[in-house]
Amino acid sequence: MDTRHPPPATLGLLQGPALTPVSFVRDMVRAYAARGMDPANALKVAQIAPSLLANTTGCITAAQMEAVSGAAMRELDDEALGWFARPLPWGSYGMLARASLSSSHLEVALKRWCRHHGLLTRDVTLSLEVVGHEAVIALEEHRPPGGDGSLRELCHVSLLRNIHGLGCWLIDSRIPLRSASFGFAAPPHGSAYRVLFDGPCTFGQTHSAIRFDARYLALPIQRDESALNLMLQRALPIQVRPYRRDRLLVQRVRHLLLAQPEHTRNAEDLAALINTSARSLHRQLKAEGATLQALKDEVRRERAMAMLQRTDKPVKQVAAAAGFLNEKSFIRAFKSWTGQSPARWRSATGVPGDPGPLTWP
Repeated sequence: MDTRHPPPATLGLLQGPALTPVSFVRDMVRAYAARGMDPANALKVAQIAPSLLANTTGCITAAQMEAVSGAAMRELDDEALGWFARPLPWGSYGMLARASLSSSHLEVALKRWCRHHGLLTRDVTLSLEVVGHEAVIALEEHRPPGGDGSLRELCHVSLLRNIHGLGCWLIDSRIPLRSASFGFAAPPHGSAYRVLFDGPCTFGQTHSAIRFDARYLALPIQRDESALNLMLQRALPIQVRPYRRDRLLVQRVRHLLLAQPEHTRNAEDLAALINTSARSLHRQLKAEGATLQALKDEVRRERAMAMLQRTDKPVKQVAAAAGFLNEKSFIRAFKSWTGQSPARWRSATGVPGDPGPLTWP
């Protein structure tokens, strides 16, 4: 991203949880050393004590990571922080974002980003594929980042966080990750990856990749040129800070309620499946004009009606499968939906001769 603008004000850099491994800063210091330069100013700007670098389990805040990354990119004159054989000058990643901005929807934008990234360097390849219901953004090396592989972790994490953050920004939506995998061994700070990537993480794979629901690829681009110019004034937050809003949250919640009724009986269990808190889940649903209770009622109604139509199971079993505590409460709810009892409604609609397997979208 274009980092010619000043770093964030140092006031408040230490506020918020310190969850970003300081090892990433050590990698930046290594890039300074490779060029015979002193990182002292960048560390000072980010309020990172040099002694912290020796702490193998040390962490910094997101604001500190933003500050030290921005300062290092300016001083090294390299937006890639020494990962690649040749530096990427100021505006390189901003240029990629600008080239993707005119896309009609996210899939086109991300494919453009991956293709154009190959014009900046041949050291790595980024690609987007759709595998079943998942979108997969993969990173493959053609030359070890840093030349000797010493900057591999910082390179892989930064590139995947970068394209993920840009994708979220382009469609103005959080894109929850289903999983992330990495082409290097688990680092000592591997537990921090639960924060860096909001999905299960595995290490020691053939290449690095992130995976998410492919439905996000169809969402239209929400940004324009003026929004891009504003974003480029402080582009790093889209990489180091998680995006909050999820335009497909209602669909995700509805799908989970349908597909995993036994694991979604309360807000806490459901929130855990999408890597958030129950409080955040309720807040985000409200922002999309929905409530969890209304979605649960809708899903229970669909499941109950489908089972009454497609199977000959007793009403009591249908009630239990639909998530009702007892048959009486189910009958009462069903009458409020249709004006009829489940038995009468089933008799009127009829049971198909060959219901086949009952599946949920």
